[in-house]
Amino acid sequence: MFLAKVFIYYKTGVLDPQGSAIKATISSSGFEHVKDVRTGKFFEVKIDTCDKAQAQEIANELCEKVLANPVIEDYKYEIMEA
Repeated sequence: MFLAKVFIYYKTGVLDPQGSAIKATISSSGFEHVKDVRTGKFFEVKIDTCDKAQAQEIANELCEKVLANPVIEDYKYEIMEA
């Protein structure tokens, strides 16, 4: 069994209104050193296979078809034994 740690994030140039709102709150809280905030999503997915290459294929297909919106989001993932 493998564990896929999947990170979904907006592509460069895509507006992130939630990130902007968080940044405004951070700035008004006195954290002047924080210059930007971008939001994203994180998933842990258990994949029941004994083959790491197959786990990578499944994770990639899952990201492309279900977890990420390929028009506005990019993704990356890490595969590790569970």
